[in-house]
Amino acid sequence: MQDILEELQRRRAEARLGGGEKRIAAQHARGKLTARERLELLLDAGSFEEYDMFVEHRCTDFGMAERKVPGDGVVTGWGTINGRLVYVFAKDFTVFGGSLSETHAAKMVKIMDLAIRNRAPVIGLFDAGGARIQEGVAALGGYGEVFMRNVAASGVIPQISVIMGPCAGGDVYSPAMTDFIFMVRDTSYMFVTGPDVVKTVTNEEVTADELGGADVHTRRSSVADGAFDNDVDALLQIRRMMDFLPSSNQSGVPVVPTFDDPERSEPSLDTLIPDNPNQPYDMMELIEKVVDEGDFFELQKDFAQNIIIGFARMEGRTVGIVANQPMVLAGVLDADASRKAARFVRFCDAFNIPILTFVDVPGFLPGTAQEYGGLIKHGAKLLFAFAQATVPKVTVITRKAYGGAYDVMSSKHIGGDVNYAWPTAEIAVMGAKGAVEILYRRELDDPEKIAHRIAEYEERFANPFVAAERGYIDDVIMPRNTRRRLIRALRMLRNKHVEAPWKKHDNIPL
Repeated sequence: MQDILEELQRRRAEARLGGGEKRIAAQHARGKLTARERLELLLDAGSFEEYDMFVEHRCTDFGMAERKVPGDGVVTGWGTINGRLVYVFAKDFTVFGGSLSETHAAKMVKIMDLAIRNRAPVIGLFDAGGARIQEGVAALGGYGEVFMRNVAASGVIPQISVIMGPCAGGDVYSPAMTDFIFMVRDTSYMFVTGPDVVKTVTNEEVTADELGGADVHTRRSSVADGAFDNDVDALLQIRRMMDFLPSSNQSGVPVVPTFDDPERSEPSLDTLIPDNPNQPYDMMELIEKVVDEGDFFELQKDFAQNIIIGFARMEGRTVGIVANQPMVLAGVLDADASRKAARFVRFCDAFNIPILTFVDVPGFLPGTAQEYGGLIKHGAKLLFAFAQATVPKVTVITRKAYGGAYDVMSSKHIGGDVNYAWPTAEIAVMGAKGAVEILYRRELDDPEKIAHRIAEYEERFANPFVAAERGYIDDVIMPRNTRRRLIRALRMLRNKHVEAPWKKHDNIPL
């Protein structure tokens, strides 16, 4: 019996070494942790239960029969984050460069199936070289099985991908179908085809970082939702984010004890809006002053900065926040901002997370670049997402709400449940100057008359009361009382239920 137990321990030790000491040292030399070290940081101490430690590939071509490593390049299992169940897989770059084989994929599929059945999130840590070339179509078939689970899990359980090394081919398509993607600066890359293939096919010379580094995907492509400086920071921030997310679409939002008074008043908000209507202010200040403990987990903060999205808590319960940012492009809606916010709204709706919307929007961004770039359809994505969402939706208009952008930003007309305005709100088809130049174009030669007309228009429309008279605004509130009013509205909406007509699925303007 002792011999058998010793053999088990020997096999376990061999599997835990992955590709061996030299490859582990090389991984550390690149500034990266190993797969198992990453899981130790991500999960609660001692909570990890590993699956399929002894699985090996079955390939015999190209001398692979003599090259077998227990685990086959991916560590899979489950554990807890702050006591809540999560399923995990971590690609092991020290074994065949983390490349995916048929059995490697089967390990991932087993974990994903368990996650779907048990309604718990899946977190994937990617550090891999794509499909294992020696296995050919068997590896490609393995990717297909993984992709099917990504689709099956979508909208059922949260799926989080953390890119912690080079990822290409199928190892970028699977993350692309998950809910959130995060990267590590300087050590992680995502591309469909790498720099060498790009040079061969298109004759472009480009580095891995220029082609698919963290800055590219957080600032330009919007593929990634955030980037962190190193493995440790990335994993700790994922732990923080998981505290905001429900375990599934039926579990309800997590509730975290809070010491922040729900009746708290913020007098400084009474002076947040500048006297000059063209002067910007920081919407982030409003968000941080009304949410619990000022704790806001922002997503895609380097992309389309004219709109803010992220998670916070009100009275200990998770909420999603969408807010125009007057500090960037005056908070205007453009194609990028619309896409960014629309996907976030749809995530919140899928997982029953209430949505708070803070509005200061002068309209949609005009110009040929926007029109040629499909602003109409991209703007429609956000409109569609808000209108379709059945979760509690509470909106606060702080200053400008002009034109179609007023409608789009969770207005009463597209299903906003509670719509408030500050006294500084201006709800109109457009700004006073533009409106007067259209309405009184024959008087444009008389500056005195035009100034009078602008003042007249502002007095009539540059306020929230016309909308309030029609019931489009439920109340005009004191800025200092925003937190209290939002919390009361969310309490009132906690049991909201909407019956929608049966349909197979919608046809959102993708």
